[in-house]
Amino acid sequence: MTDEAQPERSRTPATHQLTLRFSGTRRGARLARRLAVQQLTEWTGLPHDAEPARTVALVTAELASNAIRHGSVPGRDFRLTLILLPHGLRIEVTDTRPERLPPHPAAPPPPADATSGRGLLLVEAYADRWGCTAHDAYIKTVWAEVSPH
Repeated sequence: MTDEAQPERSRTPATHQLTLRFSGTRRGARLARRLAVQQLTEWTGLPHDAEPARTVALVTAELASNAIRHGSVPGRDFRLTLILLPHGLRIEVTDTRPERLPPHPAAPPPPADATSGRGLLLVEAYADRWGCTAHDAYIKTVWAEVSPH
């Protein structure tokens, strides 16, 4: 675990940061979601049942689920990074499939009869902003920023 500032990731310096690896399984996604809520409440003093904590749970669950479903390579984990910024919490999920980028935020929604593809619509609805960065030929990070208000 690390708890350090990394101002180069954002225009505004972070006050806290935590990075952990999780197995690319449903259990790993569940643990990532629970850890994100726990860390938010520890850093901010907000209760677990506060609206920002529920939003962090939903956004983290969706990003982790997508990393497992669309970004997983057998035997590889995903990484969750939480960065507390003065204006909110940045949630980053890094996986090992940079060739599988999520649809652009402005892309049309999936067809009404599609069985999947709506998760990032939830992220877009609940996060202040989100995006994706392909770092190199081996990893990509999908991130979202959630304000505490």
